[in-house]
Parts: sequence; structure tokens; C-alpha cells
Amino acid sequence: MRHVALLIETSRQFGRGLLRGIARYNQENGRWLTYCRPQGMGDMSPGWVSRLRSDGVLARITDRRMAAALARLKVPIVNLRGKMAHLPFPYVGVDNRAIARVAFEHLFDRGFRRFGFCGYRRRFSVAWDQRCDTFVDLVRQAGCTVDVCVASEPSLGPSNRHTWKRELATIARWVRGLPKPLAIMACTDDRGFQVLEACREAGIAVPEEVAVIGVANDDCLCALSVPPLTSVDVADEQIGYRAAALLDELMNGGRNPGQVLVEPRGVICRHSTDTMAVSDQAVAEAIRFIRSHACEQIHIDDVANHVHMTRSVLARRLKQALGRTIHDEIQRTRIARVQEMLTETNLPLKQVAGHAGFSSVQYMTRAFRALTGQTPAAYRRENRI
Repeated sequence: MRHVALLIETSRQFGRGLLRGIARYNQENGRWLTYCRPQGMGDMSPGWVSRLRSDGVLARITDRRMAAALARLKVPIVNLRGKMAHLPFPYVGVDNRAIARVAFEHLFDRGFRRFGFCGYRRRFSVAWDQRCDTFVDLVRQAGCTVDVCVASEPSLGPSNRHTWKRELATIARWVRGLPKPLAIMACTDDRGFQVLEACREAGIAVPEEVAVIGVANDDCLCALSVPPLTSVDVADEQIGYRAAALLDELMNGGRNPGQVLVEPRGVICRHSTDTMAVSDQAVAEAIRFIRSHACEQIHIDDVANHVHMTRSVLARRLKQALGRTIHDEIQRTRIARVQEMLTETNLPLKQVAGHAGFSSVQYMTRAFRALTGQTPAAYRRENRI
């Protein structure tokens, strides 16, 4: 039995998700005695860390002092926090560029063409800077406008009421001064919660005027938000599982891979983005119909009949609004449903195809590969623990 220390906060959903993934790996392999205690981010002092006696460590490294204390242990260590660059340990974590991509696509698909990014000061976190830079690049590549707001930095300690109020006021002024409709990506769910609170204080309607998406899918925080916050599911359990597998390899003499990045599972859509920023109301209704009924083997004529338009007129107006055909929109909705079932169920591919509105596994596979570049089987292998 090897002794493994888990220096991971239990106070937030992301940390608990990592621990669930680690627990699953250990249950499947049965090789470790683990040390873990309830703690918050920043509770682990360097002095305490230096007294650890273990064969390996899985840690969320908060600062350089903690990193130095871990390095002195002379045991394999895997870092699970992307705050700092150039640490001597392998890193397993979220693919921040992929997170920004799925957030942008979610907002862009809803017809938004004006965007904002709300984060913290630059260089506080490498990960958050990557999310910001990638999101801004994607918006500009699409020929759209984007504005960035940074309102101080997060604190690991107790919240300061005056700082909170100043940040809300800063965010409210920023949102109020931007043209609407507007879609905002927040770098975390914490920031997304603040953006929604600022909109409430400023009397800005969400999602009708401003849509907001966060990152990490913290169920409690997303539910506490008014309205409930849409968020990117960052696959925390899968990250924990893969980090545990890597630590096992290192303790067996394996090589340091540098970093292992895990793709997000997708967007968990809640009310804060449940809208269509399309001025053409017939097109907006057509899109709503598609997203509600695409998996029922509907056809283009069904959509046109629903909005009382000819097929050719609807096709032209939808292409003008979204840059896609009616068929493309139906297929994208079906593929999104396929991705959801591949990651969240053990259904065989034949049943997945049927539930998503495809007439056969072969047809589903062709459509899936055309949109994602992968087969459904390969996607399932990569995105499930």
C-alpha cells in the first residue's frame, strides 16, 4: 500500500469533483491509503506541507511557497491547479482554450454578435488569462465586437463587503455602457454570479438584454444566481481520475508528461442564456422549434410549416441570421444530444441514434464525424471516466 496525500479543497464543488474522480480510480485499483482532510483553498501552510510523509501527492498548488515546500518532499507530485506557469510538476487540468470555445459557440449559436468578457486582473491566473484571450480571439475572428472588464482579484479569505460592493458597481457601469443585446462570458461561476447581481442592481434584464455564462458548473452557485447561471461543465471528475492515474505512473517510475489537458463536457444551459438574440422573430421561433423537436426526426418542411413560411424564404432568413442552413441547425442539435448521451449514459450506439432522431447508426456516425472530426465511439472513450 502506498500513502498518497490529497491537498485539494473540499469547500467547493470543483475540488469535490476532483476527489470523486480520484476515489473512483483508487476503488478500481485498490492501491492507496489516502490522507485527506476537510479544508478550503489556501488552508495548507508551507510548514504543514513540509511535514507530510507520503509516497506521492495530488495537490491544488496555490502559490510559490507551497510549490517550494512540495518540491522539498522529493516524491512524485501532480498539480491540479492552473494558476501558475513554469512549475516543476506535471499538471492535469481543464483545457482553458476549449472552455472558451464552447462558451463562445453557445452564445454565438443564440444569435449574439456583441460580446463581453468579465474576469480578474491580468497575470493573477494563467488559466483565466487563457480563457479571456481565446474568447476575445474567437469573437474577433467571427467579425463581432467584444469588450473586457477586470474588477480586482479574488480573495481566498473572507469576503470583504466593501470590495464586493465596489466590484458590483464597476461591473454594473461596464454592462450598462455596452450596446444590447449582449452576451458575457465570465471567467468563473463566482464572477458570473457577480455579473448577474450587477445586472439586477442596474435593472438590466437577463437574458433578454444580457446573457451570461460562467465556468465550472458549481451547482450551488449556479442555482443561487438570479436567474440560474448557465455554465461550462469542466469535467472535474475526469480530471481527478486522470491525475490519479498519472500519479500512479510516476510512483512506478514513469516520465513527467508536462501537462495533460481535459476537454470540457459541454455547456449546462440554464435561464441566464435561455434566449435567442435574433431580431427576426420568425427565425427565432424556428430555432426554438428545432431545438425542442430535432430529435423527433423532423424535416425542413416541418420547421417551415411551424412558422407559416415557405421553405425557401425561411432558409434564406435563417442563413442570414445564423450563417447556417435549416438542415445544419437540425443536425447540430441532434449531435449535441448524441454527445450528451455518449458521456452521461451507457446506451448502445443504436439506441443513442434512435433517441437523437437518426435513422441508423451509420447515418449518425457520418454526421457526427463531419461535425466533430471523431466517431461516436472515440468521443465516448475520450470523454468518459
